[in-house]
Amino acid sequence: MQAQCVSLCLLGTMVFLCSAHARGLRRCVISTDMRRIEESFRGIKNAIQAKDTFQNVTILSTSETLHSIKPLDACCVTKNLLAFYVDRVFKDHQELSPQILRKISSIANSFLYTQKTLQQCQEQRLCHCSQEATNATRIIHDNYDQLEVRSAAIKSLGELDVFLAWIDKNHQGTSAASRQET
Repeated sequence: MQAQCVSLCLLGTMVFLCSAHARGLRRCVISTDMRRIEESFRGIKNAIQAKDTFQNVTILSTSETLHSIKPLDACCVTKNLLAFYVDRVFKDHQELSPQILRKISSIANSFLYTQKTLQQCQEQRLCHCSQEATNATRIIHDNYDQLEVRSAAIKSLGELDVFLAWIDKNHQGTSAASRQET
């Protein structure tokens, strides 16, 4: 009887430790104030979306890609989409307005900082990339590639709120803004 009790306690401990480890894999800390990024984007959203000539096409918005990401893949997809915005969208976008350009630069710098943080998580093997995560990122790149570069950059910038909301949902409690509330 006592052996069964000890076995049951060990099993319970193992389940608890495994679930804690899985949550830890999902929760690489995002030390960027996401609210500041959202405020910067709100300041340019209407101007960017007014330039979007393909209102019936989306890159992120209707994509089930982000909504189907498993919790363990959130870090990987976040890291990959930050790279997508930094390496493609921000570089491909050509902006004439100095005010909008300043806000885009601020967002890009915040993304670079966050990208480096998540890179450290990946180096510590805390940011797993499954095949599903890789496929989700590839679908977004494919959607981008279907448009002319300038149009794709405007479209992706206009949908930045979708990505920011997804980050907020999937990294709750790990961003600087969330930690400041507590």
